[in-house]
Amino acid sequence: MYEIINKKSLNPTVTLMEIMAPLVAAKAEPGQFIILRVDENGERIPLTIADFDREKGTVTIIFQIVGATTEKLNHLEVGGHLQDFAGPLGKPTETEGLKKVAVVGGGVGCAIAYPVAKKLHEQGCEVHSIVGFRNRDLVILEDEFKAVSDQLKMMTDDGSYGEKGLVTNALKALIDEGNKYDEVIAIGPVIMMKFVCQLTREYGVKTIVSMNPIMIDGTGMCGGCRLTVGGETKFACVDGPDFDGHQVDFDEAMSRGMIYRDFERHAYEETCNLFKK
Repeated sequence: MYEIINKKSLNPTVTLMEIMAPLVAAKAEPGQFIILRVDENGERIPLTIADFDREKGTVTIIFQIVGATTEKLNHLEVGGHLQDFAGPLGKPTETEGLKKVAVVGGGVGCAIAYPVAKKLHEQGCEVHSIVGFRNRDLVILEDEFKAVSDQLKMMTDDGSYGEKGLVTNALKALIDEGNKYDEVIAIGPVIMMKFVCQLTREYGVKTIVSMNPIMIDGTGMCGGCRLTVGGETKFACVDGPDFDGHQVDFDEAMSRGMIYRDFERHAYEETCNLFKK
């Protein structure tokens, strides 16, 4: 059993939890994920490691309440326990040798982008962070990004906070200003990563994307995170989750990601009704 030692609501649909998991914390690196079960009858879900503290033995997860399991998870409080918390899994994000990087995060994907930006900063890399949200109410981790970024661009679709526009608008402006990036690392909704890659392809800038959003089982057994990269079949959970964005077939990935949407919504509504009783 894994104790919840901290819980915080970051916005109306996103929650941060800090979990006591010393063995996971000892090996965790940015870009990796864990698989958890809320209780012995729960489903297994993958969640990316948002942060870790090796000395305290804790791992931080940030999740959006979108389905039955995340709804159940959000009802747990500090002092409660998770049945399973396995990891770290997946390949860490490669950061060695990078001198100047643009880290682009969208929505709850910023929870994955932040630890990458943090590690780059700790290694002495110049970090330009671009984070985007639909509106002010959904902004998360602003202070954390400020602490690890040489430049931070806050973008909102409606202009209610930061600059109005998409993350691609800010990235294009930075490149046009003459910034030469070793890499762009983009993490967020699949459609966002697709358009970031379309932009960087025009400028010839290597771009890494995290395909964490399409993972389901987290072990490669379900096939739900199967995608085509450079004409070859890959699995986000065992071969990634990071890939060369210019090689990813995003349209195929988005199509597969729609398959379980209705089922997930139905399961979420059933779970909500259980908690109302």
